[in-house]
Amino acid sequence: MDLATYATRPEQSRGRLYPDFINIIRSPFQRDRDRLIHSSAFRRLDGKTQVFAYHEGKNYRTRLTHSIEVAQITRTLCKCLNLNEELGEAIALAHDLGHSPFGHAGERGLQNAMKKYGGFDHNVHSLKIMTKTEIHYPEFDGLNLTWETLEGTVKHNGPIKKITNGYLKEFNKRFDLDIKNYPSAEAQVASFADDIAYNNHDIDDGFRAGFFNMSELRELPFIKQILDKFEAENPQADDNLKIYAITRNMIARMIFDILGNTKENIKKYNIATPEDVRKHKGFIVDFSPEMHQEISLLHEFLKAHFYTNTSVARMDMKSQRIVEELFSIFMNDWKLLPMDIRAQLNAKSKEADIAETVCEYIANMTDMCAIDEHKKLYDPHTRF
Repeated sequence: MDLATYATRPEQSRGRLYPDFINIIRSPFQRDRDRLIHSSAFRRLDGKTQVFAYHEGKNYRTRLTHSIEVAQITRTLCKCLNLNEELGEAIALAHDLGHSPFGHAGERGLQNAMKKYGGFDHNVHSLKIMTKTEIHYPEFDGLNLTWETLEGTVKHNGPIKKITNGYLKEFNKRFDLDIKNYPSAEAQVASFADDIAYNNHDIDDGFRAGFFNMSELRELPFIKQILDKFEAENPQADDNLKIYAITRNMIARMIFDILGNTKENIKKYNIATPEDVRKHKGFIVDFSPEMHQEISLLHEFLKAHFYTNTSVARMDMKSQRIVEELFSIFMNDWKLLPMDIRAQLNAKSKEADIAETVCEYIANMTDMCAIDEHKKLYDPHTRF
């Protein structure tokens, strides 16, 4: 593997929390990726909202398809930057493991519910899944992933300036994740690949849902440029082909932009080692100012035409309410929890411990599971 000097090398990995054998076929980061793919948390992403709830359309993105798109873009960027593709892919596949049901609406619900108990952060919950709740081995809890995959997942959005979550605080004492510094270049790539994926699949999903049309999209100058060229070359193309042309061209534009700007940053800041990446006071991997401006315009467009659409807003309201009401009823009487979850608690359990158990139970639900559980608890006509 011909890696750059600032890439993360598998032989220099800081290892795993628990001793493990060396695999002669797969690198440590390949093994991390495979453990993540085989986890139940990864499979549950298929039933978790990206923007649309699970029942609103079979062809809209879910957290699972989004994670696959992010992993694909991450591998492309890592390859072009001579970074470790395997580590980048593992972080990309793990980055949304901890999302609650119903996307950001569900996360807001858990954040509100957990306010007095340290809050809820899906990145920290991803860490919890990888290090505690996924139990595949008799010797330890969690998947026993490498330091680099755990660190990259929990801080792929940047350093954590203050630890408010109890689990992160305790785990960090056991396996210091260097939370105040920036993550590896591979984790930074995964973070921006996340932006590239969701920005473009939201254009696709929003258009197919009928929230905006081709004329409205053309108001964005960079999309008008793509459409003008494509229509001149393909005058008979319908809107279905046009939206594919827009998204693939936008993805390509963002990829080439981030590659060029990142290479300039590496030269400008004399980045020579993985530690140079971590110690730098900002992201080394980044879009150009011009691309940031384009993405800002795109966000404004999607917010106006998509994210605040009445149907999306109503589903968000219902989703947040479901999560908050589930939390409330279980906190009021934790004996309503399923027997296997109840086994984690007893009459002497502290309120904060009950809240953490309830939060974990809800966060791990799919959209369908949360809706069904809510019906069982609140609808007298639904069987228990």
